[in-house]
Amino acid sequence: MKDLLFALKSGFGWLSTIPVGISMEGIEALMRHVYVFPLVGLVLGAILGAVAYLGAQVLSANLVAIVVIVAIYKLCGINHIDGLADFGDGVIAHGPREKKIAAMKDVSLGTGGAVFMAVILLAAFATLSDTPRALLPLALLVAEVSAKEAMICFAAFSTSLQKGFGQIMIERTGAGQFLLGLAISAILCAAVLGPLGLAALVAAQAAAFYLVLVAKWNFGGATGDGIGATNEIARVVALATALTLGGVLPWMLW
Repeated sequence: MKDLLFALKSGFGWLSTIPVGISMEGIEALMRHVYVFPLVGLVLGAILGAVAYLGAQVLSANLVAIVVIVAIYKLCGINHIDGLADFGDGVIAHGPREKKIAAMKDVSLGTGGAVFMAVILLAAFATLSDTPRALLPLALLVAEVSAKEAMICFAAFSTSLQKGFGQIMIERTGAGQFLLGLAISAILCAAVLGPLGLAALVAAQAAAFYLVLVAKWNFGGATGDGIGATNEIARVVALATALTLGGVLPWMLW
């Protein structure tokens, strides 16, 4: 139990800017219990949901969307969207895998990365703006849980390409960790949004599986950049699913 709690604490250090501290021992514990990612997502999503709820009391839908996006990157940091940018540079680069990998490793922001970031931010703004105010806080909670489980999914079914923290997660995460995390995520999403929450979770995992294939096709394997990209894309996919199916699937718990 002590090791599990240590892993959970380290999860906040790994996935957010909350100053809990993180060490190599904490990372090792987290990799042994990587299925706690959705629990971290639950807390982060609850904070973001609270921001959305409070903002909606005084601001227009567009301003609430902007405030929530700022809160996401203030709370979760920019490491994952930076990974999305690097991933995008590699995917867009023309030529053999070696050239694509070099583009992904390049610290300079390229056209591909800029386009990927712009599309994700615009998609996030659009979905957050259009989601009904009563649904938005719960959708944000489900989206963070789904995105964190999507990171596990990507790592579990990918092959490590290079050394780094991404390699540690990819090599230590297997199907068992994914299934346990998925069970936890399903319980949380169903408790929050019923069938709609489960639909958002499934959509996010489908996005993760697709990104596993994209990484394999373009690079022959995966890195931490792919894990970060998965978090960003899966969050928006989950939000878009909640928005699209919110009028079709039941989600009210009362």
